[in-house]
Amino acid sequence: MTDHTIFMQAALEEARKGRKAGGIPIGSVLVVDGEIIGRGHNQRVQKGSTIRHAEMDCLEETGRLPASTYQRATLYSTLSPCDMCSGAVLLYGIKHVVVGENRTFQGPEEYVRSRGVEVQVLDDPACVAIMEEFIAAEPELWNEDIGE
Repeated sequence: MTDHTIFMQAALEEARKGRKAGGIPIGSVLVVDGEIIGRGHNQRVQKGSTIRHAEMDCLEETGRLPASTYQRATLYSTLSPCDMCSGAVLLYGIKHVVVGENRTFQGPEEYVRSRGVEVQVLDDPACVAIMEEFIAAEPELWNEDIGE
């Protein structure tokens, strides 16, 4: 069993970086063969972007990879990936997703599982806390991010 602590901590660092810059505190890292090869955080606010969720930012910042690399990758996200980010996981053939928490928001985890992706939810207290604090402080921005 993989110890996910170090990689989720890296994703949390990304979430904190995004929040410090005035954005939404969600972070992500892409891991291949035990090494972080990509990092990202939600930058919808900072870049005025419609698609720069943490997972999408991580994939964009990682750059183009061969399909065989994505198939060996694990995507870590502090929050359950939304429909768009889950679609990227499926499109690129990422076989493993580790989610920090899905209490404050749950994406289509069961659908992603039904497509052969292993989805693990850690229910990490630090991931829950950073989102709960953000949602309480900025409910309008949160509602915008999740399309409400």
